[in-house]
Amino acid sequence: MSEIERQVRGWWDRLVDWLRGAQHGDAARKAKTAMQDVRASEAARKAEAALHDLRASEAGRKAEAAIRDLREGEAGRKAKEAFRDLRDSEAVGKAREAARDALGDLREGEAGRKAKAAMRDLRDGVSSRDKS
Repeated sequence: MSEIERQVRGWWDRLVDWLRGAQHGDAARKAKTAMQDVRASEAARKAEAALHDLRASEAGRKAEAAIRDLREGEAGRKAKEAFRDLRDSEAVGKAREAARDALGDLREGEAGRKAKAAMRDLRDGVSSRDKS
């Protein structure tokens, strides 16, 4: 399975999990029905056929081989090492700490309260329209 197919399948799985976990209200049912319609549509069948053709093509095989070589080769090893070093660096630690602080401020601060109120208002507006 190519990297693109893995990403698409992962996205699809997360979306389906989200839809299954959502409340079984009208909005969730409508979204699920819409996604099933999209998946069964002619455009989706054409896209699936195009992905299959791409994977089976010479260019697709070459791209998969190149990704495999990058992953298994010296350049891939060096890139992984560089990412590991970056992840463990002091700058990334400071950035993580700043992000945690910002999220805490958003959760507990005035901006967070305003954002929650706006989301409630938006959700309540959608709910009232669904009931109509």
